[in-house]
Amino acid sequence: MKKYVPLFLRLCIAIILIQTLRFKFTAHPDSVYIFTKVGLEPYGRIAIGVIELIAGILLIYKKTTWLGAVLTMGVIGGAIMMHLTQLGIQINNDGGILFGTAVLTFTLASLVLFIYRKDIPWSSKKLSF
Repeated sequence: MKKYVPLFLRLCIAIILIQTLRFKFTAHPDSVYIFTKVGLEPYGRIAIGVIELIAGILLIYKKTTWLGAVLTMGVIGGAIMMHLTQLGIQINNDGGILFGTAVLTFTLASLVLFIYRKDIPWSSKKLSF
């Protein structure tokens, strides 16, 4: 059981990240609207999509899980900040689902990073909580 929960969490995050790529890479109107509103359209939309793709791939491989979690927390942390400062919680009457998904993804990535903290190359092997 202990072995499967971290794998399940990693896969959940990777699926969330990778499924959103179709919106970013196909210039879905909602995605274009969001990135236009924050001043990052089109290059920011594509760059963030690439970063999310890399993070999703890194999360799948056990040795790079910690790096994928850190990358996810950075990119999704930025998305959360954009929601709180420029976009608002609701985007095009979505009921806050996009924001909620970002918070969930950030929380799961934080949990995964905690679980895999001993895999970080420069971390102390004696670090435990």
